Amino acid sequence: MKGNDALVLILAGGVGSRLNILVQKRAKPAVPFGGLYRIIDFALSNVMNSGLSQVGVLTQYKPLSLMRHLADGEPWDFIGRDRGISILPPRTGEKESDWYKGTADAVRRNLDYLEAHPVREVIILSGDHIYRMDFNAMIAFHRSKKADFSIGMMIVPRSEIHQFGAGIIDDNNRIIDWEEKPKKPKTNLASMGIYVFDYKYLIKTLKENPSELDFGADILPRAIVQDNVFAYPFYGYWRDVGTIQAYWEANMDVLHRNGISPQDWDIHSNVHSDRHYADRPPARLGSKAAVDTALISGGCKIDGKVHNSVLSPGVVVEEGAEIEGSIIFEDCIIRKGAHIDLAIIDKRVEVGAGAVVGAGTNYTCVNRYKPDHLYSGISLIGQDVVIPEGFRIGRNCVVNSSTTEVVWPETELKDGESLFF
Repeated sequence: MKGNDALVLILAGGVGSRLNILVQKRAKPAVPFGGLYRIIDFALSNVMNSGLSQVGVLTQYKPLSLMRHLADGEPWDFIGRDRGISILPPRTGEKESDWYKGTADAVRRNLDYLEAHPVREVIILSGDHIYRMDFNAMIAFHRSKKADFSIGMMIVPRSEIHQFGAGIIDDNNRIIDWEEKPKKPKTNLASMGIYVFDYKYLIKTLKENPSELDFGADILPRAIVQDNVFAYPFYGYWRDVGTIQAYWEANMDVLHRNGISPQDWDIHSNVHSDRHYADRPPARLGSKAAVDTALISGGCKIDGKVHNSVLSPGVVVEEGAEIEGSIIFEDCIIRKGAHIDLAIIDKRVEVGAGAVVGAGTNYTCVNRYKPDHLYSGISLIGQDVVIPEGFRIGRNCVVNSSTTEVVWPETELKDGESLFF
């Protein structure tokens, strides 16, 4: 069965502040992932692979990079007479108070787009999750239950359930109780932020309940009492990469084939965007290169050691340099003798000769300014940073984008410290 008469809305406007400097100059769905991709590529490719053809992407926070990446939708086959991708920016002013106040509020403000595309179902997705899913199977489940509203749900460890909406279901998968980010959960069944709505039901609900701003926190608790709301069970790989730790772990899952394979999943990206990935030559490994359990993208030049790491296109690793357990974005240069350990380095960074990012063994010294962002030893380096020769950066550190040598401390940035303008 195909759900080709469904309309897809992808929510891609959140700030994603827990990703720290990775979202300093881009929206969270536009953050690079797995060397060649961006996070939103997974949602878009799932839509494409499910045979769905009409997509609206709701943008808001720092959308330019995301909009350039989406372009006309051609990489995901969203181009043609009956196919298309629409970018839906906020409809009001530039003040924060004018921005979308929740998931339901974002969709409500685009009712004109919904009403211009009458369909049988509306699928609402987040643009910041890593997963593979056949939406046709979920639509079939939704129709079989004669549901008004179906939610993709999966079992997660109880220690993590506080991050999600959690549902209690009966023997027919109908949701009979709901907890939004519970501190003391009654269940381990978590919402994936994937919704299928009956089209008429969604429009009626949004119009009649204007004070309900969020699907999980507002609409769902009322709907499970009044309407037919069901949990669609999902058993595959799915990860919310909204934190530095989760983002790092998901990239490592790509390396270790731990449930995720973008190529096997037929994940597409826009390789002809401003990053020009399609024009990169093959990666080159020199005679002294040592590469093990690593993803090396096109245009990379490796003369040092790379282990357990993900390198985006154009990364240069000079002789004697070592990269371990790290994620390096495009066009970075790691000079001779430099050592990178447990770091995420944004694009166009130059790490000076003999410099160290991830020095020492104090992994538990949390970041002084953002202890809930960096606490496991990972350090972050922003875009266009030039790290001085021989400089040492400790664990759980942050270096702001575009920092120049003028503002650097004399020899080191200690564990848990941050360097801003």
